[in-house]
Amino acid sequence: MRTKIRKTVIILFWIAVWQTAAVWTDNSILLVGPAEVLQAFWQNMTQPDFLRIVFCSLFRIGLGFFLALAVGLALGAFSCRFALVRELLAPVVSAMKSIPVASFVVLLLIWFGSSKLSFFISFLIVFPNVYVNTISGLESADAKLLEMARVFGVGRFNRFFYIYRPALMPYLGSCLKISLGMSWKSGVAAEVIGLPDYSLGERLYMSKIYLDTAGMFAWTLTIILLSFLFEKAVLRLVRAFGAWKPYPFLSARPGAEKKVSAAADGGSGSTSGQDTGAISVSHVSRAFGELQVLRDYSLHMEKGGRYLIMAPSGAGKTTFLRILTGLDNADAGSVTGVPAHAGMVFQEDRLCEEYDAVCNIMLGMGRSARSREMSRSQMIAYVRREASQILPEDCLTKPVRELSGGMRRRVALLRAALSAHELLVLDEPFAGLDEENRGRTAAYLTKRLDGRTMIVTTHREEDVKLLQGVKVALVFSESLCYNA
Repeated sequence: MRTKIRKTVIILFWIAVWQTAAVWTDNSILLVGPAEVLQAFWQNMTQPDFLRIVFCSLFRIGLGFFLALAVGLALGAFSCRFALVRELLAPVVSAMKSIPVASFVVLLLIWFGSSKLSFFISFLIVFPNVYVNTISGLESADAKLLEMARVFGVGRFNRFFYIYRPALMPYLGSCLKISLGMSWKSGVAAEVIGLPDYSLGERLYMSKIYLDTAGMFAWTLTIILLSFLFEKAVLRLVRAFGAWKPYPFLSARPGAEKKVSAAADGGSGSTSGQDTGAISVSHVSRAFGELQVLRDYSLHMEKGGRYLIMAPSGAGKTTFLRILTGLDNADAGSVTGVPAHAGMVFQEDRLCEEYDAVCNIMLGMGRSARSREMSRSQMIAYVRREASQILPEDCLTKPVRELSGGMRRRVALLRAALSAHELLVLDEPFAGLDEENRGRTAAYLTKRLDGRTMIVTTHREEDVKLLQGVKVALVFSESLCYNA
């Protein structure tokens, strides 16, 4: 209430200053008071063509703005994806930002006449800002979430909506706050120069011709009100889009059933594991500078097996899993028989922070036989039932950023377990869980395997028994290793 009173007092103060200046000037051509402006504003509103004037200016400037917004977003996305597109557009965008508006006005008057001038000027002012901020926003997307989406095979729509969109919105919001005002200022200025019929700029110019200062102030007030309402409406729509949190669209993943071969240069590239569903790791080596993480490592894993890889920290467990899932390349050797996508738990939880547990779980599910048999509402109810087996029900609808570390870890486990993929890759999946939740989560995980292959890294011998798996040796140096 104090803030509102303070703002009201400030506005009344400046109105009083304005009225005092008008009385002191005592010249209606130089300056008029607020009362005269309001009277002229009312007279303008009662004119038969007032709404037509407002609509025509709003249409021209608004059309230019929205076209610039759409084109800027589209070309910004293409430029972020393809370096060649960015290089081709760089001179054009630089020219738009550096060439004076007056030069564009003259050229556009010659090329298109006055009727389309405000449309083009509004477009030219807004487009560079939207384009540059779109690129910056998309490039700020969380790289770890993008890796998660790549492993799970998240579709393009869901990838944009749940990973790129949250990164883009802050850039887009700040860009639009500037661009909306600039589009109206430049658009009306173009109308004053071009004088198209039924335009606010034309009425401003006519008020100047007839020395109608009150009319000029009244039309300026109209422009300010329209600009304010237009800005509020657009920003409200943008904020509503940013705050919209629907559950993911479960789309089919082309190639999800296929096996791929990931062979390093000089590797054999054998695909012998593809027919049986087995995964074969043959003589894989990986070094980071002088640090040799994996050296000539081989492993054969049968379809449906449960393999627990144990080794101390820094021994190469995570590197091995990254090579297995295609996130990293081996220096030598080959990996064959690995499905194109997998359900994976990373060392970090890699969750979309603003969305709830159900949304994060569904993001990794994709189109499965179960989801094809269920409606969307039935699928959401199914995920909630499954999640409630290892998570408190009251936390399922909260953004995951509000959950504890143990709850977040279980959300990541559910995302992998309920995915449609025939391979589960779990990097220390029970980290941060107490003994009770560790046992409950392990039991749920084994129950949901459904004959799928599971590869787990862990430090604990107890996890071998919990997951009923086979302990596997990971050679991490010449002198020290674990035996199966």
